This record gives sequence, C-alpha cells and structure tokens, in this order.
Amino acid sequence: METKNHQEYYAKRQLKKGTAGWFLLAGLGVSYVISGDFAGWNFGIEQAGWGGFAIAAVLMAVMYLTLVLSLAEMSSAIPSAGGGYGFARQAMGSTAGFMTGLAVLIEYALAPAAIVIFIGSAFEALTGFNGIWVYALFYLVFVGIHLMGVGEALKIMMVISGLAVFAILATGVALLSSFDSANLFNIAVSDAAGSSEFLPLGWYGVWAALPFAMWLFLAIEGVPLAAEEAKDPAKDVPKGIIGAMLFLLFTAVLVVFLLAGSAGSEMISKSAVPLVDALNANGNHSLATLVNLLGLAGLIASFFSIIYGYSRLIFALSRAGYLPKSLSLTTEKKKVPARALIIPGIFGFIVSLSGEGDLILAMAVVGATVSYALIAYSHIVLRIKQPDLERPYRTPGGIITSGIALALSLIALTGVYAFDPRAFFYTMALFAVGAVYYFVFSKNNLMAHSAQEEFEMLAQAQAELEPAYQKIT
Repeated sequence: METKNHQEYYAKRQLKKGTAGWFLLAGLGVSYVISGDFAGWNFGIEQAGWGGFAIAAVLMAVMYLTLVLSLAEMSSAIPSAGGGYGFARQAMGSTAGFMTGLAVLIEYALAPAAIVIFIGSAFEALTGFNGIWVYALFYLVFVGIHLMGVGEALKIMMVISGLAVFAILATGVALLSSFDSANLFNIAVSDAAGSSEFLPLGWYGVWAALPFAMWLFLAIEGVPLAAEEAKDPAKDVPKGIIGAMLFLLFTAVLVVFLLAGSAGSEMISKSAVPLVDALNANGNHSLATLVNLLGLAGLIASFFSIIYGYSRLIFALSRAGYLPKSLSLTTEKKKVPARALIIPGIFGFIVSLSGEGDLILAMAVVGATVSYALIAYSHIVLRIKQPDLERPYRTPGGIITSGIALALSLIALTGVYAFDPRAFFYTMALFAVGAVYYFVFSKNNLMAHSAQEEFEMLAQAQAELEPAYQKIT
C-alpha cells in the first residue's frame, strides 16, 4: 500500500489525544476493578478459609503489583491503544501479539457479560426487575455514553467510581470498632491435607481460591489501553496505573480483614452482598441500605470502564489488521471507535442471556492469566533484545520483577482449573477458534509486518493530521 493510502487509512482511525491526565487514568484503573471489592472475592474464603484466602490474596497482590510495574515501563516506552498486544508484538512478533490481544479480548469481552448479570441481581433487589430487558438497558445506556466521547465518558465514570469508593471507605470506618481476630477463624477444620485452624480446608483450598483473589485486582491491566488518549502517555500512564494499584491494595486489605473480622468468615464466605451483610450483622442498618444502593454503582463502574477497555483493544487490533478493519473506524467529531463499542456490546449481551455469571467470570480469568504471562514475558524479552529502547519509566528490579509476575500468572491459570475445569476448557476452545481465524484470515492482511512499522506509519499519519486537529480543538 502506498504512503498516501496509509495516511488516509490511519486518518480515519484516530482517537482523541490529550483527553486524560494521570489522575483520570488512575480513576480508570480503580473503576475497572472496584466491583470486585463488593462481591465475588469472598467466595474464596469458602474455598480455603480466611487464612487460605489471605495467602491466595497476598500471592495475587504480588502478581498484580509486579505486572503493573512491568506494564508501567512498557507503556511509557510503547504508548499504544493496544496495550499488552502492542508490547507483545514488539517483543515477540505478530503471532504472539495476536495471541496476547486475543487473551485480553476474551477477558474484556466476557467480563462485562458477567458483571451485567450481577448488576441484574442487584437491580432486582432494589426494584424487583431483572432479566433480558435489564441487561439490554444497561448495555444500551453505557455504550451510548461512550459514544458521546471519551472525555465525557471518563468524567461520568469518575463520579460513579467515587460513589463506590465512598461506600467501601464508609463501611471500613463503621466496622473498625467491631473487629475481632477470632472471627477470622470460625470455619470448621476439615480433614483435607494440611488443614489447620488457619487453613481449615488445606492447601488445595489455597489453590482453588486464587481466581477469587484475582477479583480484587482483575482488569487493572487495562489502563495502558488509554495511552493514545493520554495527555503525556510516557508519564501519565505509569503514574496512573501505579496509583490505581496502590489504592486498590488499600481497599483490598480493608474488605478482606474488616468484613470477616467483624461478621465472621463463615457468614462472609457465603454472602452475595458481603459489605451489606457485615454492616447489618453489626447493627449498621441505615448505612447497609446506602451501601446496598452504592454497591450497584460499583458494579456499574466496572461494567462501564471495561466497555471502554474492550473498545480500545478492538480498535487497535482492527487498525493493525488482526480483526476486520471496519471495527477501527472512528467518528469524525468525537473520534470514538463506534463499531468497536457496539458490536462487542451485542456479543456480550447475547452471552449474558445464559445467566451463568460465575462461569463467564471464570472464563474471563483464564483469558486474563494467559495475557499476564505473555505480557510479563514480553517485558523480559524487551529488556534483553532492546536494552537501548527509550524507557521514561523503568521497572524496579527489572526482569526479576516481571519474572515473578510470569511465574505467579501461570500458577493462577492452574487455579482456575482447580476451581472449575469447564471454564478452563471452554476458554481454550475460544483460543483455538481465534488461532484458526488468525492463521486463515488475518495473518496475511496485516497493515504492517512489525509493531515498529505500524507505529511509524501511525506517527506519520498523526503528524500530517496535527495542524488540522489543532484548528478544530
């Protein structure tokens, strides 16, 4: 394809630059994850007891922290809307890039379908309504808000996330005086191998609890997907993702300790609304009612932000030629990838009709863990093969840090199999379908032979468009 045609191609596939600073990106990272603090993680206590879940949570916190530090470096050096896909492609080539992008896509396409099922349950508790029309309403409203433009969408997301964060902090303050360490260990000791008061369900339970521990941090890796819309990607994305991770570590400690420590691990392990039940158990009924309402805001925040994430990933994969190229077309004024928002939204809505929220979520976790392993390995390869690559931010510990992320992500992947083998095999089937699509169709239709070539063509097109863009803005 001639240079002029390349420029015309990329001119129709531009996101709105300079929209998000580091604080908004940190808010995006918190928003991706915040629903996990409200529910889901606590079922890991049922698998492992509080002590076993605490071990699983520490392991997953280390995995996410080391992964985030690795992502911060790569996103400062390679700011691309493709996030992990772009890093893997530059490190390992087109096939590895696609498989990494596919893994993230499985996570981000399935997670909203699972979350909207949980939203339906929360909505039913408040209004009495649930089902197909509720799922359709939430997809229509929040995809529609994203179509208004990224600036407007991210500001609305910050407000919703702020309400959810307030609910968690208020719950923590209310339960602090009721904390009793004895409540953490009130689950009966089983006869499982290695069982004790601290590990009532033995070491196998720790393994099976890993996917639930991931729910405290799942999807934070999506912050780099906003790189092309950041004000200063090299500085804002690392600060945003690290800031979000540190805040989420704080909220994770808050809910894991205070809920079980105030209401008892036995009750919290089976609760569909653990914050609400813990408050009610300690006589905070008015706050429990408010938190029940704001819990819906937490689910909406994650639902809303992950829709943003999948649209930017699909935009990048489509622009590169991995997916149908029409999916990366952006609207003329708002520079929004409309088709990358709408078509996966229809797919997610159809998936949500199964009602199998737990299974869908477990499949999303399989996609996530595969992507984490590939992203962490990409960091190692880039450090070895491209030591002179300009890195405005450098990961503390270098490849040792990303090596820890790689090892723990592979362990977490096996944890999904320990919990639900169906989720593991169903997701592997999706990978097989994606691989066939790549080798049969997209491999020979890529816009560029390498990530570097793609970035150079994109940069050239952006330079050509910059004067016109400045006049508009």
